[in-house]
Amino acid sequence: MGWFGKLTLGTLGLLFAGPLGAIAGAALGHHLIDKRGNQMEKTVRYGPSERSQAAYFISLFSILGKLAKADGVITRDEIAVVENFLAGLRIPAQQKEFAKRVFREAKDSPYSVDDFAMQLYQINQNQPTVLLSFLDLLFKVAAADQKLHPGEETILKRIKTIFRISDQQYENIKAAYFNEIEKYYKMLDCSTESSNQEIKASYKRLVKDYHPDTIISKGLPEEFVQFATKRFQEIQEAYEKVRQERNF
Repeated sequence: MGWFGKLTLGTLGLLFAGPLGAIAGAALGHHLIDKRGNQMEKTVRYGPSERSQAAYFISLFSILGKLAKADGVITRDEIAVVENFLAGLRIPAQQKEFAKRVFREAKDSPYSVDDFAMQLYQINQNQPTVLLSFLDLLFKVAAADQKLHPGEETILKRIKTIFRISDQQYENIKAAYFNEIEKYYKMLDCSTESSNQEIKASYKRLVKDYHPDTIISKGLPEEFVQFATKRFQEIQEAYEKVRQERNF
């Protein structure tokens, strides 16, 4: 049984407290929380990987709720972006509904983006690839309307700081979604000034970091393996474009 199955059985208290636990509890509804009391708490436990996966999922839709409200009002287009993103995930309908409830609860909650991001960082601080992939995924959703609004970028930069992601890494992810010029170089964490050897070395590192098997082993939820796979393919495509341009 995965983390979401355990969550719906009413063992939220064993997952985590803090902002993420509060939002998850509100999204699930009291009738699902601890409905079997202490007996369930003694028999069902979360492993570290399940805890990481749940934190990733709940943090994502909590922060998306805050991002959508970054300009003060949530438009139908912004809701449609999240719904379209959800529709592309191969997860059960019940889990999609849970994600929508997390989104709604978080956007109007007293918690800030910093609260959610800090809790996720505390759980995954020893797994920088997970944190990078999370920021990458936020950019992917933000880029759905092909615009990066000032309020959205302010939030993304705060998350970057909390996750201890470098300015260069941040700019490379941003450029991959919002800057067509040098897009393929940026996807490879390189520039037009980089040597062929530097490009090859960066490509090998990124392929290793974003390989779906690596992502799973780092604790990324199974629901987002498809994202890792797509990113992996984009890195390969970028390398091929640069390789052809440079003829090496």
